[in-house]
Amino acid sequence: MLLRAIRPFAQHPRVGPIVVVLPPQDAARPPAWLQPLLSDRLLVAAGGEERQQSVANGLARLPPEAALVLVHDAARPFVERELIDRVLAVAALGAAAVPGLPLADTVKEVDTAGLIVRTVPRERLVAVQTPQAFPRVMLETAHQRARGDASAATASDDAALCERLGHPIRVVAGSTRNIKVTTREDFPIAEALATLAPDA
Repeated sequence: MLLRAIRPFAQHPRVGPIVVVLPPQDAARPPAWLQPLLSDRLLVAAGGEERQQSVANGLARLPPEAALVLVHDAARPFVERELIDRVLAVAALGAAAVPGLPLADTVKEVDTAGLIVRTVPRERLVAVQTPQAFPRVMLETAHQRARGDASAATASDDAALCERLGHPIRVVAGSTRNIKVTTREDFPIAEALATLAPDA
């Protein structure tokens, strides 16, 4: 799944070095299937205890000339080149971009007892995906400001760290194929998508 997630970026003409963030033990001794692929283009960094630290460690491995940064989850192995193009186009203009899809379901806010507090209007809500794209200076500053801030550790994505500093984040069209494989039930769907596009 990691290899499939890497491939669209490795094949993209505008993407330079790629940093794969792995658990510390795997970063120290990369899996045998990954070792032959490592080079100046494909680097490895050790992850941290929180997502925020893992991304910061990956940022630190990038060469100085990398002016734009894409942050992607290996759990999304079906990213399409067109989606990478859309977020890069916004970041190249000096802004941050995240892919998003409008919500189709009714959304309810509930309390700790599981009782509905209110129905949340969904017209302006989106489900956010990765890759997220940022000017490097913006993202590094957001991570520096978040370091040591306990409330920042709960940020579920990098866009949230930039939002905290008041940076506008533009939402571009996401992709229904860009699923996140997180539960056992997701794997049959992922296998079906892989069968439909075996070389993607």
